[in-house]
Amino acid sequence: MPELSQETERGRPLLPFGPAEVTGPSMVPTLHHGDRLVVQYGARIRPGDVVVLRHPFQQDLLVVKRAAERREGGWWVLGDNAYAGGDSTDYGTVPEELVLGKVRFRYRPRKADQRSPFALLRWVLSAVRPVFSDRSASRRLRAR
Repeated sequence: MPELSQETERGRPLLPFGPAEVTGPSMVPTLHHGDRLVVQYGARIRPGDVVVLRHPFQQDLLVVKRAAERREGGWWVLGDNAYAGGDSTDYGTVPEELVLGKVRFRYRPRKADQRSPFALLRWVLSAVRPVFSDRSASRRLRAR
């Protein structure tokens, strides 16, 4: 089950943006274990957005999923990795109040062995990427 590090949860955020860290494989290939996220709390959610939410049965656990569609009672959320599980196929629709925010960017931390100028340049050019809403993926995920 993908979860975010517990350091990200410290009550209601004072700023509209905050950090999070991904653990687990359920959002591969979009997000990987160890990726850091910039989350916009309270953002308007649309189908296809990658979101941070409280797990419906374990609300002290934060998870990251893709909002597939609005349904009666909240959001149907799915992981991008069909084999990882831990999404609405397991726990059903997620109530609107449990969806905390939208992921805007992901960045990968620099590895300790990236010391050469070329390795650092390659990291700088590839480390930070926006996380876009993928509406085609949303349609694909609904079909599962």
